[in-house]
Amino acid sequence: MSDDHELDYSGEGTLVCRGKEIAVEVKIKGYFQPLNGFYTWYGRIDKNDALDALLAGRRTVAVFITPEGRAECLVGDPDFWDRYRISGTSRPPYHIPTTLEEVEAIAESEHHS
Repeated sequence: MSDDHELDYSGEGTLVCRGKEIAVEVKIKGYFQPLNGFYTWYGRIDKNDALDALLAGRRTVAVFITPEGRAECLVGDPDFWDRYRISGTSRPPYHIPTTLEEVEAIAESEHHS
């Protein structure tokens, strides 16, 4: 997940867990799994001292909110750099293209970049 152009969402959000709202920065990628019909999204939350103080390395269920939507998620264990994993299976909390026209417009804009 090193190149932002490969991400589905990179930016600000709010994580609601254990009765608290914490502003976070995330990098998320997702994909549609045609075998089960689910959209799965996953990524990392940038190092966040408030989140680490609240979770102390433990997993939890939360709600992730972006300016584009909200979704239930799992906040997993932190990695060596104290970035917690975030994942969900459902409509993601950000816009994904749902029409052929949107997909073609994205491909066209990336081709001209």
